[in-house]
Amino acid sequence: MTYIAADDRYTQHPYRRCGRSGLKLPEVSLGLWQNFGDGKPIEDQRAILRRAFDLGVTHFDLANNYGPPYGSAEINFGRIMREDLRPYRDELVISTKAGYDMWPGPYGDHGSRKYLLASLDASLHRMGLDYVDIFYSHRFDPDTPLEETMGALHTAVQSGRALYAGISSYSAERTEEAAALLREMGTPLLIHQPSYSMLNRWIEGGLLDVLEHAGAGCIAFSPLAQGVLTGKYLGGVPAGSRASLDGSLSSDQISEQTLAHVRALAEIAAGRGQSLAQLALSWALRDPRVTSVLIGASSVAQLEENLAAAGRSDFADGELAAIDRDAVDAGINIWAASSSH
Repeated sequence: MTYIAADDRYTQHPYRRCGRSGLKLPEVSLGLWQNFGDGKPIEDQRAILRRAFDLGVTHFDLANNYGPPYGSAEINFGRIMREDLRPYRDELVISTKAGYDMWPGPYGDHGSRKYLLASLDASLHRMGLDYVDIFYSHRFDPDTPLEETMGALHTAVQSGRALYAGISSYSAERTEEAAALLREMGTPLLIHQPSYSMLNRWIEGGLLDVLEHAGAGCIAFSPLAQGVLTGKYLGGVPAGSRASLDGSLSSDQISEQTLAHVRALAEIAAGRGQSLAQLALSWALRDPRVTSVLIGASSVAQLEENLAAAGRSDFADGELAAIDRDAVDAGINIWAASSSH
């Protein structure tokens, strides 16, 4: 059946300006990292994407190697784009990235000009798009001159393959350098995508200040700490969960000490009439310098629950103080190496 977007989609969700740019993003954006590869039925993916747009989510975030297998999330998104969302292309912000392992050999990883631009062309082909709205350097590469990596982003924008340039998991110091280089080239840094959650607060140690000074936005990924802040692990490690598969979250990262903090945070959430996941998302958005948070969704119901966190980032001082007692670093940051250079 032909998809027609909901007429009231722009009354459903708040938006925030991305830094000092002209671009606004929904407070909660949809990331296609885990649930849009070939292991998930395409009709389930279609239902999630349709419902997200109907509820005002205009930003869909991908990367070249999202799947599995690599590239499949972009292929599947491209199919749904072609069959359902094509009439609404100008209402969507679509992003992709390159910087991690994608294909064999010396030109399929890291931060060289050759890799980034070849990967962007391949991503556009997989998605059937003429351009993406944001193209990211997915991680800092200490072996490639930063001028080369930023020059590739500049070329992506100047050539029309991307509208804006972004970086992900860069340290505060490298972000400052990257922003200065891009500014000199005439392609300002639009946005930084770091990991950030109540159990992983590293961006508060200087990165947000750098972004504010640079006029760049911030979109936080893994705001639910790989699912730990959904409460799913409070009764043990469920079969089929990320921790049970020892992938992007390992079971040894879920200590009893961490779970004690999570239980306390769940009590605060209940006192606010929120689920733990909703509290985690609302809390991550409490700082106006955070433009958006990225969620994954394995079902329409999960999507709807998480989107309900938008517009609820007003916290009393007492609430924030209580949260601070249990919003402590839990070592759930597998991207720390990239942002430590």
